[in-house]
Amino acid sequence: MEVIADILLAAGALGAGFYCFILSRRLSRFTDLEKGVGGAVAVLSAQVDDLTRTLGAAQATAGESSKSLEALTTRAEGVAKRLELMLASMHDLPESGRPAATEHEDAEPMFFRRPGREASR
Repeated sequence: MEVIADILLAAGALGAGFYCFILSRRLSRFTDLEKGVGGAVAVLSAQVDDLTRTLGAAQATAGESSKSLEALTTRAEGVAKRLELMLASMHDLPESGRPAATEHEDAEPMFFRRPGREASR
């Protein structure tokens, strides 16, 4: 009986050793920087760094654009105020000596010939 127990114990130890060997190979492939998850983590880390730099540059550009847009808006508001003032002052000017154009509803089109040009036909 002891011999059978020793054989079973040795078989269990060999099975556990074989299982550990297989697990170590899988783990080394899993953490491989070229093909495994380690490589994926390294690539993702590099992409996060690139995106962080890009985001910082985009935020800086957006800040500059915002300042520029604010300055242009302020300038446009000033110009709009000046235009409104000019338009209001145009109403205060007296009418010029020109008669107002009258429109005839049933007026026919008028055709004029250019002077100095004769029909050669």
